Amino acid sequence: MKKGSHQGQFDFDKKERIAELQREIEHHNRLYFEEAAPTISDREYDALYRELQELEKSSPPSPDSPTQRIGGRPLEQFRQVQHLLPMQSLANTYSEKEVLEFINRLQRLLPGEILSFAIEPKVDGVAIALLYENGHLVRAATRGDGIAGDDVTQNILTIAKIPRRLPKPYPEAAEIRGEVFLSRAAFALLNTKREEKGEVLFANPRNAAAGSLKQLDPQIVAARGLEIIFYGCGAWVGKPRFRTHLEALAYLTAAHFPTPPRVWVAESSDPSKEILAAIHELADLRHDFPFETDGAVIKANILQQRDAVGSTAKAPRWAIAFKYEPERAETLLEKITVQVGRTGVITPVAELQPVMVSGSTVSRATLHNQEEIARKDIREGDRVLVEKAGEVIPAIVGVRKDLRTRKQKPFHMPEKCPSCHQKLHRSPGQVAVRCINPQCPAQIQRRLEHFASRGAMDIDGLGEAMIAQLLAAGLVQKIPDIYTLNKEKLLKLERVGEKSAHNLLSAIDRSRNRPLWRLIFGLGILNIGTTAARGLAEKYGSLKALANASTEELQKIEDVGEIVASSIRQFFSQAESQRLIEELERCGVQLADVNGPEKVDDSLAGTTW
Repeated sequence: MKKGSHQGQFDFDKKERIAELQREIEHHNRLYFEEAAPTISDREYDALYRELQELEKSSPPSPDSPTQRIGGRPLEQFRQVQHLLPMQSLANTYSEKEVLEFINRLQRLLPGEILSFAIEPKVDGVAIALLYENGHLVRAATRGDGIAGDDVTQNILTIAKIPRRLPKPYPEAAEIRGEVFLSRAAFALLNTKREEKGEVLFANPRNAAAGSLKQLDPQIVAARGLEIIFYGCGAWVGKPRFRTHLEALAYLTAAHFPTPPRVWVAESSDPSKEILAAIHELADLRHDFPFETDGAVIKANILQQRDAVGSTAKAPRWAIAFKYEPERAETLLEKITVQVGRTGVITPVAELQPVMVSGSTVSRATLHNQEEIARKDIREGDRVLVEKAGEVIPAIVGVRKDLRTRKQKPFHMPEKCPSCHQKLHRSPGQVAVRCINPQCPAQIQRRLEHFASRGAMDIDGLGEAMIAQLLAAGLVQKIPDIYTLNKEKLLKLERVGEKSAHNLLSAIDRSRNRPLWRLIFGLGILNIGTTAARGLAEKYGSLKALANASTEELQKIEDVGEIVASSIRQFFSQAESQRLIEELERCGVQLADVNGPEKVDDSLAGTTW
């Protein structure tokens, strides 16, 4: 056989293996991200992924490859692209009366026809159109001016739930439209990290999602944790064809696109009552969704009826958005206090007269920093309007200045730490004010709370109240002291009996063998979250190996840039941190993953909840 024949067979085998790996990785992506039922461990998945990367080095990878999920280099700017069909905005209303007028108007435009409506949650995010050609995803664009938008394909590909291919038979071209959002949990975590770094906070999840999509570096976007819901189709060339909107949604769901969690249908001879009932039911359910919902979208279900009524220059005549009034309450801002975080950041807090907002009692609201307070002109003694930002975080959104008297007092950030009374510091160019005393009692309390938290070492029973008692009694002063506790010491505390002492000591003992990433995260290294901690544990395998890693070496790890690498080096170069590691080791805390990375718990696999 000729030499070229050997080479041809090798290339064919390599292409077959690449295709096989792509299919297998996409399959596991779907199990993990869409069905929450992974069947392999992180280590096994990473081995498949690395094998595919190695095989793709000898030739440019296919755009469909999972390795291209996150685009490479940062862009210099976004290019403008034109939509195949205009992306119009929806007419909206806060009035149920106007919803009824919308229904009556459609009945006049379609005399004698039975109307069918779909009612869906209105996701408060950023509108996106995905373009598929011959079944392959080729582009993602923002709404822009409705005619053309920004090409944000690289950023959209950081969302793992987006299918790269359509199932056969696929249309020649298809625009699939959705809403990019940041979940309430991801929004709260993002703002917490920004606050710790002294960065300006996002006002709400929609602003955070929009700001994330505008990042030129897709690696930054990937760290934000964006998600997406698809609600319909734009231009569509070829088969399959759909008679109704519900059929189109069923197709998208079968093709593994995330679709609305709940859709109501109204198709009686008088659909008004059904539509209003759906709006009211959604108002009760919307707080349970992971995304922020600011209304209900009512749209004609039968596509032929949509074509018949058409659109105005700005909006379709066949749809309307009913928007819920944001729930807010007025209360008294009794005083402004400051709290000290585990990294020393000083945060002003509004102490409020308790008031009910969005189903829960609110008595405190963060004021972020001195600049935010000055911008809103918030003073002690003001009557203020309170909302929950993203239905999660209480925030002051307005001040009743018309009710002011001479009793209200402007706020000024203290010059000394309220806990240790050391002078506070503010770095040039940053809004964050910090206490830089590592022995500050408030910082010690927060560090202990973080170390014992569920996301870190998960020490059940060692919460805020217990840690406060231990500190007051002088039983703990630093993290390793947790492992010196015994029953005799605990029984001296108030409201601690034999059983609770036994349970706490058992939980502390179990924490000695937690996976390495939990320990790394629990140490409270600035800028290190759970994702970075997992990556570091996977790379180095032990805390000592991580402690000896250079800044240059650290920056080669995914999700670890210059700032994170500097934070890691600064932490481990401190004598106090080196003593901490030595003491943890003496206390029997496992500093390495002796059995490999933490295994995936698949005990609920195959079940439905």
